[in-house]
Amino acid sequence: MGLFDNIGTNANNTARTSGGSRSVNVVFSQLPETVEQFKALPQASLTDPFNTAALTVLAFCFYPQDKDASLAMIEYLKGPAALSAYDKSFIADRFRDADYVPRSYFNGAVPQNDYLPSQPYTVTVSENPYSYQNEGYAKLFIRSGGADSPRDVVLRKAKDGRWYLWEQHILVGIRQPESANPWA
Repeated sequence: MGLFDNIGTNANNTARTSGGSRSVNVVFSQLPETVEQFKALPQASLTDPFNTAALTVLAFCFYPQDKDASLAMIEYLKGPAALSAYDKSFIADRFRDADYVPRSYFNGAVPQNDYLPSQPYTVTVSENPYSYQNEGYAKLFIRSGGADSPRDVVLRKAKDGRWYLWEQHILVGIRQPESANPWA
């Protein structure tokens, strides 16, 4: 079974942490193969910022196999704020040498297993006490199995009540997979 087999989802699991923060596990039992299937996921209603953040990871996972599909998914997540030529160039640059980065945000994906995620595919998205300090925005965090600190995704709530991707900082450098390490 490959990383992008059929479509399906499980319910989200939520856990409260100290300080009033919470983490939500967004679970995909199987992953979509097309943009249409991506848009048909229950999380793609974009009514919950945690789901939009997790879908951002999922959309970037498509880039190495199908750049156009990945960009169409990101465009969907951005809603009224389209991707600019600069955004597209930045994304292309991030994938030149590190196509494994988006996979690293799935639970179980670590350098030792070449960022192969556990199944069901789960992205844990967290908030902190400052996540909603700017009205209409949510700054949420996702931990990578190849980084020491979580990376943020900023979402913006539109007039239609949906949470759209405003900016992301998840396509940044992480530790190389073991198979790419010439010293191990």
